[in-house]
Amino acid sequence: MTALSTRPQVAPETWLDRIGIPHVLRWGFIAVLVFMAGNGVESNFIAPHMAEALGSRAALVPTIITVYGVAVMVASYLSGALSDLVGPRKVMALGFVLWVVFEVLFLLSLGTGSAAAIFATYFFRGLGYPLFAFAFLVWVNKVVPVKRKGTAVGWFYVMFTGGLPTFGSLFALIAIPGFGGGASGETKTLWASIALVTIGFAIVWFGVREPGGSKRQAPANESTAQVLTGGVRLLAKEPRVLAGFVVRLINTAPQYGMFVILPAVIGGELGWSQTQWLMMTVIVFASNIAFNAVFGAIGDKWGWLRTVRWFGIAGSALGLLAWWYVPHMVAPGSDWGYWLSVLAGVIFGILLAGFVPMGAIMPALTPTHQGADMAMYTTAAGGAAFLGAAVVAVVLPWGGNTGVVWAFVALYGVAFALTKFLKVPEDSSRGHQH
Repeated sequence: MTALSTRPQVAPETWLDRIGIPHVLRWGFIAVLVFMAGNGVESNFIAPHMAEALGSRAALVPTIITVYGVAVMVASYLSGALSDLVGPRKVMALGFVLWVVFEVLFLLSLGTGSAAAIFATYFFRGLGYPLFAFAFLVWVNKVVPVKRKGTAVGWFYVMFTGGLPTFGSLFALIAIPGFGGGASGETKTLWASIALVTIGFAIVWFGVREPGGSKRQAPANESTAQVLTGGVRLLAKEPRVLAGFVVRLINTAPQYGMFVILPAVIGGELGWSQTQWLMMTVIVFASNIAFNAVFGAIGDKWGWLRTVRWFGIAGSALGLLAWWYVPHMVAPGSDWGYWLSVLAGVIFGILLAGFVPMGAIMPALTPTHQGADMAMYTTAAGGAAFLGAAVVAVVLPWGGNTGVVWAFVALYGVAFALTKFLKVPEDSSRGHQH
């Protein structure tokens, strides 16, 4: 009896810990799902909704959304840097406050039709969700043991993508007609999204008590300015971090690029409807969600780098080509052709999840500056939307849609070449990495 009582008290592992969700942070994962669903409610209708509010100045909408992307990128960087400085818990709270305050102001400015007000309020609201979600990812990386890091990052992306765009879009599909449809139904749905975001925040604030989340993570001898610029300085002096940054930037860029070119092709040119295109995106990204945790676990067993290289990069390149060429090879507008095209998209969606272990590789590159590493990882995650749209803007005028698709395949080739810089000791023993 006495022999037993002298053992150090270690919290027993729960089944959640064993499947890669740290028990102490379990409510935080649910919080990310609910918060991101609230943030994602608008994803399928915000552009036409803004255009209607702006009337004759509707041409400004793409610019407003691009500038919003810049805010997302800035906040994605700050989520890691600020988490190093004051701990992820406070950063999540800041993200929540910014989101709600500027969403309310944005909705009020839509009512006035003032382009300047819509521009400013939507920009500042873009700072909200990356601070909330990516600060939690930093927290996860702090808490999870190395052997399960890939799986835990996978679960984070299950929740993140489950909310934006999946459950968010589903909520909108039900709520808009429920609120009477049309612009008025959309407006009420946007107001309702504030409730989802608030519930998400309340879940993490009251449900997660892990003490490390409230503490500074950076070395005590670093000044505030040094911590805040740590990610940028790391990028400049550590080529491996730069390589990881570029690989993560390329990872989801094609997804955003396809969102620009495919709606008109699938939901029009090839004889299918807008509803069928929306249905396709839901199925493709539901398959991506389903495999995020799977590829995290494969990475933990088979090797993080191998998984990224062969499933994430090579696999996504082939999947992207299938998603583009299969719809062009089948009978236009046919049901069997549609489902074959959906299947091609699903292959891309599944293999895109092969990039998940990047979230474990990046903080392992320089273990003493995990927040700075994660700042660069999350900046790249936010920047992928920007890169995707930029490739379309640059290549489309001379290369057409097919040129855009091959430009993304070429980028995957660049990412493949860069993986040779991403070896980390924690990964080397797994699956005998070469």
